[in-house]
Amino acid sequence: MRRCNDTINFVKEMDKLQKPIAAICHGPWIMASACNLKGKKVTSFFSIKDDLINAGAQYVDEEVVVDGNLITSRTPNDLVAFVKAIIETVK
Repeated sequence: MRRCNDTINFVKEMDKLQKPIAAICHGPWIMASACNLKGKKVTSFFSIKDDLINAGAQYVDEEVVVDGNLITSRTPNDLVAFVKAIIETVK
């Protein structure tokens, strides 16, 4: 998905409009390509931590992180907290 221009452009547009963007596990990789992560708090699967930091993000190891319109989570083990954060954000 990170290499698909249509997907990148869609996520860029949603970010520009400040619409909620949620990503879990390796999903935040697309944010590194499509969003301005400078100074944003995010989490993800540990193996992409360096990529997110290199994109300017502040990586935190928490089950779910909400920073503005971005909602991120580490793994499917954190799914309950992730879904709750999405529901709270779109209420």
